[in-house]
Amino acid sequence: MKDRLYLDHAATMPMLPEARDAVAEAFESWANPSSPHGEGREARAALEEARKRIAAALDWDGELIFTSGASEAIALAISCTKAERVIVSAVEHDAVLRAAGDVERIPVDHQGHVDGGKLNWMLSGSDETALVAIQSVNSETGVKQDLDDLRERIHVGGNWLFADCSQSAGKLPLPDADLIAISAHKLGGPPGIGALLVKDFATLHALGGQERGYRPGTENLPAALGFAAALEAPTGWVSRAAELREHLDKAIEQEGGSIVAGEADRIPTIASYRMPGVAANAQLIQFDMAGIAVSAGSACSSGSLKPSHVLTAMGWSEADAAEVIRVSFGPQTNRADIYRFMDVWKRLAAEGKGRAA
Repeated sequence: MKDRLYLDHAATMPMLPEARDAVAEAFESWANPSSPHGEGREARAALEEARKRIAAALDWDGELIFTSGASEAIALAISCTKAERVIVSAVEHDAVLRAAGDVERIPVDHQGHVDGGKLNWMLSGSDETALVAIQSVNSETGVKQDLDDLRERIHVGGNWLFADCSQSAGKLPLPDADLIAISAHKLGGPPGIGALLVKDFATLHALGGQERGYRPGTENLPAALGFAAALEAPTGWVSRAAELREHLDKAIEQEGGSIVAGEADRIPTIASYRMPGVAANAQLIQFDMAGIAVSAGSACSSGSLKPSHVLTAMGWSEADAAEVIRVSFGPQTNRADIYRFMDVWKRLAAEGKGRAA
């Protein structure tokens, strides 16, 4: 939309030109990759080539199952696991919490980091193999987990690490996990496709059908080719985002705002801020009216009026959590965009202080 500023890339990133071109080209000569005829075999060859390209771009040497997105990859990993119990961190995405159901949750500290000592205690209390779901980057706060340390704790007892890398794949190196969920539309690929990366198929029960028997349904070849193209596109913009986020952090604090998990190691592309005295919903409306798209929490939960489970798990009160919005950057975000955002922030914060006086 003309003259609007999009700062909600963590929800979905606009498709990169390389991805759009790849999808459009695939639509010109598409057939079912599972069909035995010549067209089908040609489509199958293209699909397998896309699979190899994605794995190579991610430096992944294990298996790759195409899915309709990260949510399906998450559901597949949890529902098909051969582990006897499932444990999740308290700040996982709603898709993980829904798929896992009523299971044990690992607490986090006030910066959103998983409590490694508590994880050790939870794992030591059972002889059953556990699938432990811990995200690489939180979609609301941008906080990065130390998955190298946590993986060692998990593997000591022969348990498995499942990492939701929806927000980090294509931006940061993948962790050395047993299973990984990724999403194309979070990194400039087409919507409607993702993947479950699997180190060893022996950790999963097969369902039958396509994708080596782990995901029934016709494969989405155009999207797979767009996914590969997006991952192969230049990623220098991620390092540039670090300077933008640092600049915005300082400006927010100077205006009396609070940085969520400001002391934590965060991905450069995501930040959350509290504007004291102004409800997040009111902020979203005012920013939208000013032509700026931001969000409150993850895209899957921002439409609800419930307080963020991520922030409350970090020790935030419901009242304070209800004043937090998320800003997330993409390849085209620049310094002028930060200035434009801050102009609106300053106005809203001043109006909030005026009402409180």
